[in-house]
Amino acid sequence: MVEDVAPPQAFQALTDNPDAVLVDVRTDAEWTYVGLPDLSPIGKRVLLVQWQAFPSGAPNHNFVEQLGASGVTRQHAVYFICRSGARSLAAAETAEQAGYHTVFNVNDGFEGPPDADGHRGNVAGWKADALPWRQR
Repeated sequence: MVEDVAPPQAFQALTDNPDAVLVDVRTDAEWTYVGLPDLSPIGKRVLLVQWQAFPSGAPNHNFVEQLGASGVTRQHAVYFICRSGARSLAAAETAEQAGYHTVFNVNDGFEGPPDADGHRGNVAGWKADALPWRQR
């Protein structure tokens, strides 16, 4: 079963564990226009593997193969992140079924749920928790 972890908990694990990696499963458009977690302060980089295609939303049937091609092995502790935690949970469950043993879902994702005005990034998630991020 995939464990949910809060963004600060994920960042701490990525900091403390040299074998921990962060995989962002959002789309290229989201990476470009919304931003990315920035792991450079801890000497790492975010791995980018889309869970769905943009703009169609079609599933990425090569996800597991692309995950491996990005350098993720079954020995890594893998933290998956998306916008809100839904796609990353599906990606983590798929990775777990494919034999990745130590997988986590970053709950609330990069932007979290919308606030009362319908804006994301203010209520919860990587950005709201003031963790390092950058524009692409």
